[in-house]
Amino acid sequence: MKVLLKHFGFAALLSLVLLPWMSMADDEPEEQWQTLKEIYFEDKTILEDADDWLIIEAPKRAEDAAIVPIHLISKKPQTTNSYIKNLHVFIDNNPMPYSANFHLSPVLETVDISTRMRVDQYTYIRAIAEMNDGSLHMVKRFVKASGGCSAPAAKDQVAAMARLGKMQIRYRDGDTEQAKPVQVVISHPNNSGLQMDLKTRGYIPAHYVEKMLITLDDKVLMTIDTGISISEDPSMRFVLPAGEEGHGVLKAEVTDNKKQVYTIEKHI
Repeated sequence: MKVLLKHFGFAALLSLVLLPWMSMADDEPEEQWQTLKEIYFEDKTILEDADDWLIIEAPKRAEDAAIVPIHLISKKPQTTNSYIKNLHVFIDNNPMPYSANFHLSPVLETVDISTRMRVDQYTYIRAIAEMNDGSLHMVKRFVKASGGCSAPAAKDQVAAMARLGKMQIRYRDGDTEQAKPVQVVISHPNNSGLQMDLKTRGYIPAHYVEKMLITLDDKVLMTIDTGISISEDPSMRFVLPAGEEGHGVLKAEVTDNKKQVYTIEKHI
């Protein structure tokens, strides 16, 4: 989260926490975005409604605000000449609006990423592709959900801490010439600091995943800066390259805000 907070002062954070509570109307969320755009992109041009470039899938009304599925797909392949360098995800009305930054490599070949996020207010969710030439392309989707960042954890805290850091790489082998989806999951409460302990009636201290590094045969596929908007038990699903390029030793390294590091690797 320190990375996501790089240009983000406490006063600005506080104002962004309070503003959504003061303006809940569906027709006013763009005001929040104008502030975020000035903070993170200054006077850079962002090409909006870039549906020919990028797709963002999310439910119009989420069944559970604490685990809202988000799917990001690029319509263009990753090549060494042209690729998405950063994929920024904003949830306008969350306490931490800048919710994730996927640093992507052309080695990945295809951008097809799914994760689960918390949504705290009715809000736009935005994905902004920053290309290697510096151009910016944005798509957005309005999602109706509330209370995701302060919702009680699905698991008892004692049970959650007992499983802290246990990781899985889920992959189904098959035709070696086809691109294959793979999922990296870690057991982690990803406490937001806004959740209440139902026994003590106090707030559970923030404890969340800060960074994920995923490599294949020591080649970086992606690095992800995350924060409290990522759901409990963070999960990243993506597509490996087709053919031999998509095989080797897949390794994931996860670091949380207490500087605890968890790793897993699997030969696929």
